[in-house]
Amino acid sequence: MASDAMTDIPFDIVGFDLDGTLLDTAHDLADAVNFTLEKAGRPTFTVDQVRTMVGRGAKVMLERGFEASGGCSPELMREYLPVLLDYYGRNLAHKSAPYPGLLQAMDELQARGVKLAVCTNKYERFALDLLGQLGLADRFAAIIGGDTMGPGRAKPDAAPIREMIARSRSNGARGDRTIFLGDSIFDILAAKNAGIPSISVRFGFMMQPVEELEADAILDHYDDLIPMLSAWKVTA
Repeated sequence: MASDAMTDIPFDIVGFDLDGTLLDTAHDLADAVNFTLEKAGRPTFTVDQVRTMVGRGAKVMLERGFEASGGCSPELMREYLPVLLDYYGRNLAHKSAPYPGLLQAMDELQARGVKLAVCTNKYERFALDLLGQLGLADRFAAIIGGDTMGPGRAKPDAAPIREMIARSRSNGARGDRTIFLGDSIFDILAAKNAGIPSISVRFGFMMQPVEELEADAILDHYDDLIPMLSAWKVTA
């Protein structure tokens, strides 16, 4: 139930990145990367090392894995990207889980009539399958993947954020006033390019200090999200 003591949230849509923002997917992603690297005769990485490779989709993640383990080439990518995608597609929800406090924050937002949405650089089919297996897909008015808008149109391009907003409006959002949460520079730049405010999460797959992302606010824990949004000062 929403608390009567708290002010209304001044947003119609709250959008989320997926990996490192909604869900801690690091262990499943690391398993997929390491399985592929082993097939290629390369050394493997710790989960924390793989965290720094995440953010721009599976292809870039594997490229970073190859570069860090001895070098990458187009031939390697043609041979082993299908291996990674096949393995991950069969094992994407074994160890992934929502971050602490997320589900309660989602409940509160939905109780206040706010629509929830996802914009990720993960392939759309993986995002849908992962959220579906965790019983969360139906809670989002829109789920936009890194390939939804076509080649070259993933975050930090504004197009997927704008599509997320448009689909949320089509699925019942009261308006288009939106805020976006993410854990990488690509998330924050995408929000800025789309002209909406952003929040960076401190607990995600950080490639740089969270303060350097220059989001409008920093979230330490999902328990703090509702108070943060309730107190947000919206400019015209």
